[in-house]
Amino acid sequence: MIRHKTSAWPLAGAYAVLVVYASLYPFTGWRNQEIPPWDFLFAGWPKYWTGFDVAANVVGYIPLGFLLALSFMRRGNVRYFATHPNIAGIAVAVLAGTALSLLMEGIQNFLPSRVASNVDFGLNIAGTLIGAVAATALELGGAIDHWSRFRERWFIPEARGALVLIALWPFALLFPAAVPLGLGQVLERMETAIGEWLEDTPFIEWLPMREVELQPLVPAAELLCVALGAFIPCLLGYTVLRSAGRRAVFAVAAVAIGAAVTALSAALSWGPTHAWAWLSLPVRLGLLFGVILAMLMLAVPRRGCAAMLLLALVVHLSVLNQAPASAYFADTLQAWEQGRFIRFHGVAQWLGWLWPYAVLVYVVVRISRREAAPTIAE
Repeated sequence: MIRHKTSAWPLAGAYAVLVVYASLYPFTGWRNQEIPPWDFLFAGWPKYWTGFDVAANVVGYIPLGFLLALSFMRRGNVRYFATHPNIAGIAVAVLAGTALSLLMEGIQNFLPSRVASNVDFGLNIAGTLIGAVAATALELGGAIDHWSRFRERWFIPEARGALVLIALWPFALLFPAAVPLGLGQVLERMETAIGEWLEDTPFIEWLPMREVELQPLVPAAELLCVALGAFIPCLLGYTVLRSAGRRAVFAVAAVAIGAAVTALSAALSWGPTHAWAWLSLPVRLGLLFGVILAMLMLAVPRRGCAAMLLLALVVHLSVLNQAPASAYFADTLQAWEQGRFIRFHGVAQWLGWLWPYAVLVYVVVRISRREAAPTIAE
């Protein structure tokens, strides 16, 4: 099998950074317990654990093992492992995942909000192994090459940035949003944080803080936010897809995935029985309106879609950030930030806050580039 160089090494490195962030969040209250960092390896079975903790520790390391093994196997030069690169890829991935998990669990001894556990350590290794074996199976079965050919047929060559943003969108939706599909609502929290930092300084009077109590979004504004929240990822895909037919398939899939992930987020936040409680009449109409807008843009050239995406982002963020978070929503965030979701909520939270602004930067750069012809194929 001929192996080609791949860009999975940077992805593996980026994901390792996310693992570090999720493992050490919230990075406050450091203290020295005067015990060896590796003492957790010889501790007994933890008194408090849940099925969610088990799943989070396994699932969190699966992508790391997958990317590490894939990166190693598809290198242009495997040198010392030319005869058994697949086995070597699994071994390298598991060793790297083991070292990272050991380091993270050891450092958690110095954080009061985290508990180092040999069970977590073993589950992390298991997740890395699962990801590495999955990468090996897909490589041997030719699935990675099929994906490469699929990408060439469906997307333009310069699609990497948009594809990364599209892949991150469902993860950003996992963090609870005051409005379904409403990512980027940061103004209220920024004002509160800045006000607390500058409370006892004269600089507090320099800031244009909003003193009027904000009113909840009216149903029409909520409908607009939901519609634009569904429309924006569709437009992002349109900027890199090759044909109108593929755009239509992508739009339907994107809205369906967005609804499914939002339901999963609601189930994690309020319980499985409330998974679809967010699907009110304005939200249902907003999803439908978003799909209609996406269908109307099927034949628009990519630069036109990028310009429309920029407009949609500005309107969406402007309307969304004029709405306050309800007290019930604030309680939900407290459960995420201080309860069992602390293992990964920080990553999801930052994705939910920053995703639309990252898309905004991407679109500005995209529009600034010169394209040969204003057609879908160019």
